[in-house]
Amino acid sequence: MEYIRVTKENLEKEHICCAISNNKDIQVSSKKAWLADRFDEGLVFLKSVERGKCFIEYIPAECAWNPIEAPGYMYINCLWVSGSFKGHGYSSDLLSECIEDSKEKGKEGLCILAAARKKPFLADPKFLKYKGFEACDEADNGIQLWYLPFEEKTEPPVFKECAKHPHINERGYVLYYTNQCPFNAKYVPILEETAQKNGIPFKAVKIESRKDAQNVPTPITTYALFCDGEYVTNEQMNAKKFLKLVSREEK
Repeated sequence: MEYIRVTKENLEKEHICCAISNNKDIQVSSKKAWLADRFDEGLVFLKSVERGKCFIEYIPAECAWNPIEAPGYMYINCLWVSGSFKGHGYSSDLLSECIEDSKEKGKEGLCILAAARKKPFLADPKFLKYKGFEACDEADNGIQLWYLPFEEKTEPPVFKECAKHPHINERGYVLYYTNQCPFNAKYVPILEETAQKNGIPFKAVKIESRKDAQNVPTPITTYALFCDGEYVTNEQMNAKKFLKLVSREEK
């Protein structure tokens, strides 16, 4: 497999894997705008030259849009290989490139979000364990912080206190999200419209800055849905899934 690094210089002409469409598509344009502002902070987006979901996205942990304390680490936003790309070792290829690059940059290790059992849009814990990662912290909602230190006795990263106990003091449905995930640009407005049509109390809170992202009441910032103050899910959903969730929560 041949890989290419997306940069500010080629961002407009390259597809970005997690949203494969033209630049006029709201999902693509929102994600590319978010990426463009991150490259100067050290973000790396490495993808297959073939069109498809096969890429890794990582950034120095100090600049990550997550409430973590991980000085000296590289934080992996996303490692995604799916469809026909699965089963060929591409995840290992991409992770190896990230490890080599991070070591060259003097980083102490890698960290990434996962859970004890695989959750949608989070890294597979079985794969992480196979690659030498270990869980080093866990929030009340089961979301875990995993790390791979490059040297023994390296201090492990941790969640900030605000993220360890996901809870908010608001009734109804409250969604925290960012443009890091391209699907939000399409589906968040759909949820807002669906909630309004069905009389469902719903508020979408778009996280606009790294500072805000590093202080939200949830370890996941790309998409975190709360209901009556309690964390519900990080899974992006369409109108049908949302109404099904609401129906289940009301029982």
